[in-house]
Amino acid sequence: MKSVVVMQARTNSTRLPAKVLLPVKNIPLVVLAAKRAGNTGKNVIIATSEESSDDALVSVLEHYEMQYYRGSLDNTLDRIVSALSGYDDATVVIRLTADNVFPDGALLDELENSFVEKESEYLCCNGVPSGLPYGMSAELTQLKYLREAAGAADTTAYDREHVTPYIVRKYGARFFENYKYLDRGHWRCTVDSFDDYLAIQKVFETVTDPVSIPSFDLIGNLKNTTYNPINNEYAPKLVFGTAQLGMNYGIANVAGQPDPNLCVELLKTAVSYGVHCIDTARAYGNSEEMVGRFLNNGWEGRATIITKLSPLANCPVDASAETVRAFVDASIYKSCMSLGTQYLDVLMLHRVSHFDEWQGAVWDRLLELQVSSVVKELGVSVQSPEELERALAIPEICYIQMPYNILDWRWENALQLLRDARSLRKIVVHVRSALLQGLLPSQKDSYWDKANVVNCEDVKKWLIDQVRQCNRKDISDLCLNYVKGMDWVDGVAVGMETKKQLLENIGHFNRSGLSLSEIKEIDRTRPSVGESTLNPACWRE
Repeated sequence: MKSVVVMQARTNSTRLPAKVLLPVKNIPLVVLAAKRAGNTGKNVIIATSEESSDDALVSVLEHYEMQYYRGSLDNTLDRIVSALSGYDDATVVIRLTADNVFPDGALLDELENSFVEKESEYLCCNGVPSGLPYGMSAELTQLKYLREAAGAADTTAYDREHVTPYIVRKYGARFFENYKYLDRGHWRCTVDSFDDYLAIQKVFETVTDPVSIPSFDLIGNLKNTTYNPINNEYAPKLVFGTAQLGMNYGIANVAGQPDPNLCVELLKTAVSYGVHCIDTARAYGNSEEMVGRFLNNGWEGRATIITKLSPLANCPVDASAETVRAFVDASIYKSCMSLGTQYLDVLMLHRVSHFDEWQGAVWDRLLELQVSSVVKELGVSVQSPEELERALAIPEICYIQMPYNILDWRWENALQLLRDARSLRKIVVHVRSALLQGLLPSQKDSYWDKANVVNCEDVKKWLIDQVRQCNRKDISDLCLNYVKGMDWVDGVAVGMETKKQLLENIGHFNRSGLSLSEIKEIDRTRPSVGESTLNPACWRE
């Protein structure tokens, strides 16, 4: 069965324009990627656009005597199908992109053999399911399926841009898993940002033959790059809470608000270790601006950004629906401006009461903005079991943030409602205050007194006893993994203002959660504290 490699390339990338022309070992990225893909003899066609923006790219390809085809800029599916007009339907098409220089001919040969032997319609190699770094990527299908997708009446604009979604929907997806045991799927070797480019430069720094070096030798060099995990640690359930990046926040925060450069470095490092969500809010000082600086470093799309609507404290209680809409729109506009985005991934109500206040005008406006794609998904931050029950009754809510920690006894009855709702629809649950704003790991009696704890010595002793009995590193490890171990928890929002805190928390999340028996024993023996302790709004100044 004949095969061909088609490599997509264009110069109008929004994150890092003209990245495919950047040199690696004095070879343009697109040329190096194509030569590596063809180093065992495969035919490689570079599919670029007919737009003038890609004229310089074509000049480079001609200089290096690379085979290319020019077609539609936006309809990538048609561009690829048209580039292969001289091939028959049974041809195995290996789809690559020019910003990924790791795949070599040997890997592609192995992928093709697997594809043919298993008589697949579609095969993908990329990221966590394959055990290989994100960017050591390829998709395989037969040309007849690409032609079918291009001619299908129900092919969408998304399908045409991303090429294979129609095929995956109709025929199913299969991942190449021969190297899943390597467990390097959360590493990164693509070039989306300038930081990525510097990492790839570092990988190839000591390489004498960049075209022929095996892909797996390059993986070994990734450990020397800045934004890949040390010791293979991975913390996908850690949600970066950014209140501390925008203001002085937390009872035990002695470091204060970090400077903007450190904020960006913390966020980059967190995402590199698998953090998928970043939590911010209009009410968190200049937190959104700090997140925006991170995104505008070329890191947009690397994590879901969750922000919260303004508390609307200045909106009059008797405001008209039009006035309320203006307040809502202003909050969302400011969030988009601060984050540097055209839309919001997830917008949460800061208060459950906003469902009903102003005759529901706030929620009505958010639903309209979701229809117009200004907001992709909606959620709410709740404070109590009663508020959780109210949120679960709103079908459009798919993100819920709630306080929960190892001392919190209030949620037992509400959790079954939550589990039932999650079985029926998408509800992502993020827990905050797992360390009770830094109180739980603290040994300072003044902090416990401020938090209205009258039996602080008993509580502190119990926490230390649980650390020993559960074989945890410290109280933070105990408390975070208690919450992480809950079957209804998708993420745990933790605030961090120093690199040391971040790496310690990544280490905690890289450990397993507590066992069911350990959780049951904790629940059975936990000391009693009042609701005025569990709700920081009730703490003394």
